[in-house]
Amino acid sequence: MASGQLGTVATQLLLEVKHLYSRNSYLSDDLLSALQDVFGTSLLASLDIVDRKGVTHVTCPSGRHLYLVVGSSGRLYTCLPSGLYCPCSFFTYATLMRGESLVCKHVLAVQLSQAMGTFQHLTVSDEELVGLLMNKDTAQ
Repeated sequence: MASGQLGTVATQLLLEVKHLYSRNSYLSDDLLSALQDVFGTSLLASLDIVDRKGVTHVTCPSGRHLYLVVGSSGRLYTCLPSGLYCPCSFFTYATLMRGESLVCKHVLAVQLSQAMGTFQHLTVSDEELVGLLMNKDTAQ
């Protein structure tokens, strides 16, 4: 992941997801194939999370926000709004340490749900948002 940003090709594909999904409410086989080429094994698991409505955009009155992602095991992951951080071990090892993957399935689920507009919404107090950030169950 160069300079903390998704690659240009990945970004363009996510823009195409947004365009196609907003127009047709589905993703073409060609687009899914291109996404698979870029994101590899993370794609299928990410689409499963999106299909299960496993991404929630959490906002608070101060304007801060984050995403909560329910993983395949039911564990809750707190992902940052930039979509470029997840506390899961795959992100730490495969993305940050080895550079084998652009993102983990949780971050990709956030990116896809943003592009498709399919995430859930939750408004909490500023104190509750801090609690979510500090909760060890959502930070590992």
